[in-house]
Parts: sequence; C-alpha cells; structure tokens
Amino acid sequence: MLKKYLRLFLPLLLIGIVLPGCHIESNKQPSSGAVKVFPVKAAGLISPGFNQDEASRLVAAGANDFAFRLSSALLEHADGENFVCSPFSVWLPLAALANAADAESLPALLDAIGAAGFEAGDVNKAASRMLYDLTREMDKEYYKDAFSPLCIANAVFVDDDVTLSKNFAQNFADYFLGASMNVDFRSPEAPKTVNRWASDNTGGLIEDIVQEFDPDTVAAIANAVYFSDRWSWEFSPDSTVADIFHSPSGDTEARFMIREGDMQTYYEDDKVQAMPLNFSTGGGMMIILPKDGDAGALLSGMTTDYFNEIREDSITATGKLLLPRFTIDSGVMPLKDALTELGVPLFDEDAAPLTGGLIEEDLPVWLSAALQKAYIEVDEKGTTAAAVTLMRAAAGAAMPKPTEPFEMKCDKPFVFVLYGRTYDGGDQILFTGVVNRPD
Repeated sequence: MLKKYLRLFLPLLLIGIVLPGCHIESNKQPSSGAVKVFPVKAAGLISPGFNQDEASRLVAAGANDFAFRLSSALLEHADGENFVCSPFSVWLPLAALANAADAESLPALLDAIGAAGFEAGDVNKAASRMLYDLTREMDKEYYKDAFSPLCIANAVFVDDDVTLSKNFAQNFADYFLGASMNVDFRSPEAPKTVNRWASDNTGGLIEDIVQEFDPDTVAAIANAVYFSDRWSWEFSPDSTVADIFHSPSGDTEARFMIREGDMQTYYEDDKVQAMPLNFSTGGGMMIILPKDGDAGALLSGMTTDYFNEIREDSITATGKLLLPRFTIDSGVMPLKDALTELGVPLFDEDAAPLTGGLIEEDLPVWLSAALQKAYIEVDEKGTTAAAVTLMRAAAGAAMPKPTEPFEMKCDKPFVFVLYGRTYDGGDQILFTGVVNRPD
C-alpha cells in the first residue's frame, strides 16, 4: 500500500479559447462526480495599489527570465515545427509548490523560477499581486459588469487516502486562488473529474487533457488559462491577400492580413523587425521577424534584456505590416525534461523533495510528470492569446526615425511574445511561440 503514496503527478493545463472574453467563473468545481472540497477560506488577492514592491518586482522580472529559458529548452524538441507554450502557466504551479518544497530543495526551486535569494512568502506575494493585475481585479471591485479577457484557474486534486497539508491549502487559496479537492486516483472517475474541471473552467472547449493517472499518484496540481479579445485596431478582411510563405519545409500559400498607415509602433535593428499588436482592453502581442529567417534560434536566444530593448527603443513610424493568419495547437507536451534542465529539483525521486510539505502523512513525495497543452489562433478580429495590457514605447535611447516608410512582411518564420501589464513587473510574459508554417 505504501507504494500508492509515492508520487505527485503534475499536469499543467493550458487552454486558449476563441470566445468573446472571460465569462466563466474561475476555479469552478467539477459539474458532476464525487468530489469533496476542502473548507478553505481565501484571504483574497493582494492589490498593488500605487506602491511598487521591490521584492515582487524582482520576482516578476525573474518570471520573465524563466519564460525565455523554458521556451529555449522546449524549442530543442520542436524540430522546426510551429511552437507555442505558456511559460506563465508553468511558473504559477511551480511557484505554488515552493510552499511544499523541503528546505534542501527550496533554494534550487526558487533559483529555477527566477526568485533566487527570496523566500516562498515573497513569491506568494508577487504571484498574488500579478494575478490581481492580470485578471483586472480592480475593475471588478468598482464595476459589477467589468469585462476581463483573461481568466486563470488553479486547483490541486488530492487522493482520498491522504490529507492535504493545511499550510499548503491555505497559501494556495490565499495567494493563487487555488481550489483543493479530493478524488480517488485508483478510480477511472479521477481523469473524468479533472477533465470536467478543465471543461468547466474553459467554457467546455478543453475536455480530454488527462486520459489516465498512474496508480501511484497522490495529487495533481492543474492550471487553466482562458483568454479572448479583439485587436484595438482590427485588420480589414477585405485587405487580406493570398501570398507565399517561405516555410523551412517548403513554400506554402498563406492569407496575409495587412495593416498600413502612420503612427505605428515599430522597431528595427540589424537582426530583427518588430511590432506590437494591441488588444482592445489592454495587452498585446509582439511580432518579431528575424532577418535571417531562423525564428527558432531567435526565440532560443531571446533574453529579457533584449526583449526590453525592443519594447523601449521602439519608435512611431509610417509603414506596412503583412502578417499571416495562423493557428497552432501544441497537443500535449511533456515538460519534465525541460524543467529538469532548468534546475527544477522536484522530480528527484531519491530526494522526494515534497515530503512533508504537500500532504500531512510522512511519506516520500516528488513530481513524476508535467504536461502542458497550448492553443492559439490569430485572425483579422483578434487572438486567443493570454495577455491583459498595453505595450508602450518608454522613454529611452530611441533609434532614428527611418527616412523611408518601413515594410514588415512576415513571409518567413517569426516569433510572437504575449504579455500582460502588471504594476510591479511591467509587461509580464504569458505566451511565447514560433510560426514556421501558417496553418
């Protein structure tokens, strides 16, 4: 029987949705099935107000650094295919698990997620402040029908035969709005319960993220991201044209959306052209076109400093963007190898680093698996990306304005980075991806 209590299975659920904004209740309990919910009362997310917290700012910056490091690690196995992931959807559960990691593994975990030198309490506070901003909690406090394009749900499912740590359950609820529920992982109902949770928290769009659980599973921590918004400046469908996209696998026809005019935010150097596309309620997607055509290498080598340089040194210019419509479905991606490569210590079976922190029983616990499923669709009206805020050109050493209008034709592989605005961390990276062949 003790073998039953040896592992924590960590499926990270990421869902992009084509629906008119977030109209679901985050962290809904599964609509059916025998599920017992832990009686934990959440304190509520922390409002940043108008006071930037230095520790939270640095943790948020570290989360962006984690975003590019994870993207680079996952791209090693992309084999030139289209790629999309949500590093933030991975970062959140790992940040929550800092409350369960033992003293020996905690420093390595914090270092891996970009929070070296801080404590779990600092990460909790930073995560809470991020979630407050990203999900527009301030608007909801003042306006009953406030619209938010982004919903984020977190949950931990715990086996009937063990007891979730009261300390973890409380911190998970207070700082991550995480729900805690009991299931029987030996029953075929367990995958159905988790899939119902995914469906209920994504408007029914994602239903079959988990097929079965290993019989040794004692818990599953899940994250679901739901977003939909229109562009602040929509592309005209009448202007969309068919043209050739030069894919690594051969030329293919694509439908190119066109945006042309004055007052466009634009960046160019000897390596890339870049433009942000903003959403109607805030938030944006940066399109980055490498001049050498190697988008995978560009994203693999991307750093927070270079991304910030692109944002801050952008200018206002006259020009033309041609961007293909695209849809990417990642399927279920295994994350264990990439996270281990980044130094996440929670997969060490011998050390069992979650022992004593996740469940009350004194039994060895570690992560045995991590998964993510991502989806994105971009068309003339908007996108299914996770982003909440506006991209801005900050004061800095801007490039000289081009003497001629620019043309940025994305007819070869390009990178996209989706971000949401937070008070502490500025533009928080939520999604990254590479389009090698528009679908």
